[in-house]
Amino acid sequence: MESKRKQISRLLKGIERYNPDNIKELIDYVDFQAREPSAYDIEANLALLKLFQFNSISNAECVRKILLKSLTNLPASDFTLCKCLIDEHTQRHTIIERVLKLHDDLETCNFIEFWKELDAVEDLVRDIEGFDNSIRMFCRVIDITYQTMDRSTLCEMLNIADDELNEWMDRYNWKNMEDYILIQNHDESIKTRNIIERINFDSVMGLMKL
Repeated sequence: MESKRKQISRLLKGIERYNPDNIKELIDYVDFQAREPSAYDIEANLALLKLFQFNSISNAECVRKILLKSLTNLPASDFTLCKCLIDEHTQRHTIIERVLKLHDDLETCNFIEFWKELDAVEDLVRDIEGFDNSIRMFCRVIDITYQTMDRSTLCEMLNIADDELNEWMDRYNWKNMEDYILIQNHDESIKTRNIIERINFDSVMGLMKL
């Protein structure tokens, strides 16, 4: 995989980055990233989207894969960077609109709705290996908001069966408290600060004259 990345990296140096002859190889590289869960190259994907833009090429299938791979890298802003390089016509394509909706659900942490949307269009991500688990890793942002959660709701947010939850609890150090799951004890993360304000005489002299 590393040799593949280095090979593509050479195509992106200098003026070669804008060579339309590289488009086919970069599209093949996107397919490679889709097959390999650990393979992801935002620089190469942005370069390809730029080449599509410069050469007025519409390839919704390739754009779909690029956007879905960028979703697997949330909370990084890769998806937004990619979207900015996609022409309006392609963004209106049905499959791209569906991906944009999935992104909106994730950005607003509406995870239960996200999984429902995904179930309705499961073919959309079928060729993106490891997609579901990558999204579940992003779902860990619930640590920021929730302190406790009941087991069934947590399973819904991760879109997993109850017997799979223990694996994710061990991974993220969530604790089973019988009636609920302890996600994060926010009280322990609160730090007190001593605030000292210093006011010199000159700064209040004008007030004293009133």
